Amino acid sequence: MELYIILILSAVIGFYMAWNIGANDVANAMGTSVGARSVTFKQAIIIAAIFEFLGAMLVGNHVSLTIAKGIVNPHNYTNNAMIFAYGMLATLLSAALWVNLATKLGMPVSTTHSIVGGVIGFGIVSKGFASIKWIKLVSIVASWIVSPISGGIISFVIFIFISKSILTQEKPVVAAKKYAPFLAFLVAIILVFSMLYKGLKNLHLNLSFSHALIIASLVGTIFAFFIFLVVSRIPVDTTLPYKRRFPQVERVFAILQLITASYMAFSHGANDVANAVGPLMGAVYASALVHSQNIAMPIWVLSVGAMGIVVGLSMYGYKVILVVGRKITDMTPSRGFAAEFGAATTVLVCSKMGLPISTTHTLIGSVIGVGLARGIGALNGKVLKDVAISWILTIPIAAILSAGIFLSLQGIFSL
Repeated sequence: MELYIILILSAVIGFYMAWNIGANDVANAMGTSVGARSVTFKQAIIIAAIFEFLGAMLVGNHVSLTIAKGIVNPHNYTNNAMIFAYGMLATLLSAALWVNLATKLGMPVSTTHSIVGGVIGFGIVSKGFASIKWIKLVSIVASWIVSPISGGIISFVIFIFISKSILTQEKPVVAAKKYAPFLAFLVAIILVFSMLYKGLKNLHLNLSFSHALIIASLVGTIFAFFIFLVVSRIPVDTTLPYKRRFPQVERVFAILQLITASYMAFSHGANDVANAVGPLMGAVYASALVHSQNIAMPIWVLSVGAMGIVVGLSMYGYKVILVVGRKITDMTPSRGFAAEFGAATTVLVCSKMGLPISTTHTLIGSVIGVGLARGIGALNGKVLKDVAISWILTIPIAAILSAGIFLSLQGIFSL
């Protein structure tokens, strides 16, 4: 009976954590779009709600399983599953409290770091340093370093391509309309392929690589044709002075950014839902240990996280959006497109690998990449310094909070 109470509490706190993820990390999916004024905040909420939910439900189980059993092995607690259940409860609560505080302060902290720090904290105080899967943890931490760099490099390359192929051309509007369908095809094929290939196991659909690629290519072609029809209606006024043609160019990229915003939201939901439901899944594992069962990721666990993210971003997501979207570097639709494409591609690849990376890190790395493509002076050093400090603080604070909450629960319930 006690274990079921813990499971219910974990579900409630998991929803609260997902709410915090939506409130804080929605900036990762929508910050650059709102910052570039390609979408309004209300439009961003609708897009994010749809694609965050899809990403969480279709691809979110890969990373959630890493959080649930990849850092601390639940089988170490076979003789006392309640310790593992209370530990995961402490992890959720500590991370949720820290992310909630950071959101109030407008700090774009990493919910991934918060959860991983919490798991480490409870694991060490419950079973010692030997209980941590250090090799797996090293790969996770390495991905935290590689992911913002990768996002930055991809975004840098994409923006350089945009600059040379479109922005610096004699007829930039004509060039933008020429390349827009190709860019739309590129985003659509990656997004749809990631959904279809090994992404529909929860729906008991397992398409082969070739079948997924064929369907993704068809959808990408439809997207490209649709974008071609839309941008072809944008007038080209060649009598305007060169610099006054850029608003027309940005109108093209504002349309494209709707696609990358959806792509980023899907990727974010796929990776960051694990920060809410990974520990909840850990509590489910504890129940399975008690009954000597093997268990897969239940749909209802992912649903808790997906719904919580949507509610959180709609209620409180605006604060961090302003930091990511407008304060790091001046954002336009073309720059936002490059940043979102680089970040989303990196996050989606890591989600498929089961690596719980920080979408905050990755997106800000991508924004920096776009800024560097324009010159180092385009970056706001003070904001970047404040963001870096919040990142450094997150893991130790979450670990200490988690350890303290777990020890308190251990004392109260005499575990």
